[in-house]
Amino acid sequence: MKNERTNMRKNTIHENQTIKTKLSFHPSWNIKPEERYVFMFKNNQCPPLAPNQISIYGLDWAPQEDGIVVTAFIRSSLSQSIQIGQTTLLLLSSQGEILGRKTMDLSVIGELPPNSSRPWRFHFSPTELFVQKLPKEDWKIAFELKPKHQLDLDDSWEQNLSSEAKAHLQEMVNQLEVPKPGEINLLGIQAKTQDNGDLYVTLLIRNGSGKHVTLKQLPLQFIDADGDVVAKGVFKLDNLTVKANTSKPWTFIFPNTVVQKKNPNLKKWQVETPK
Repeated sequence: MKNERTNMRKNTIHENQTIKTKLSFHPSWNIKPEERYVFMFKNNQCPPLAPNQISIYGLDWAPQEDGIVVTAFIRSSLSQSIQIGQTTLLLLSSQGEILGRKTMDLSVIGELPPNSSRPWRFHFSPTELFVQKLPKEDWKIAFELKPKHQLDLDDSWEQNLSSEAKAHLQEMVNQLEVPKPGEINLLGIQAKTQDNGDLYVTLLIRNGSGKHVTLKQLPLQFIDADGDVVAKGVFKLDNLTVKANTSKPWTFIFPNTVVQKKNPNLKKWQVETPK
């Protein structure tokens, strides 16, 4: 029992434990001795990490003809090697304002050894920068942590839907594949015809971008299981806003005057925006 208690103490990570990362260069980098010394000095200046963290620490940036190049450390306090894939980097002001955004595949930096810090240079093109000039001092670089894709209910839906219906919609959103970054798409939920011939279609408007999207009007056409265009029209939406990284349900009513097929095959259907 004495040995067991000793091992448990050795394996416990204390809350105040921190880790200093060791400098690691990519095998393709040919580093001059003086440059190596500068990186060693700057790495020693970096704050220690808590265990099991992946971090990025900006060092400096330099202007280029086609943007800027930011030099930063990619840092890992994991106890095993890791390779990072597709991610989005943000340039931020000291107040948290987004000054630039770049999405890239970080596998190019290679495999990070345990508890390591690897320097890398990141090119930001003019289209990836949101300011004319980046400040020299009050800036930092960070990983963009994308929030979980959520259900976005309009106030009228929030008030009129039952708790069970809301839970069903939320479960649907949770199970669907998240839209690609920047993608806006439509997903059909329900379609039914009324006694007067109107066609009611409920869709999820899915916003995969990091910004709110406001729709003023939306052209749609409804295609049934037979491949027939049942109805088409342009819907004025009165500035309908779909929040960033959310899906909003909305019902579109095709009046009988635009319904071209009176008995559509609704076993399978789709709604698309006409080209």
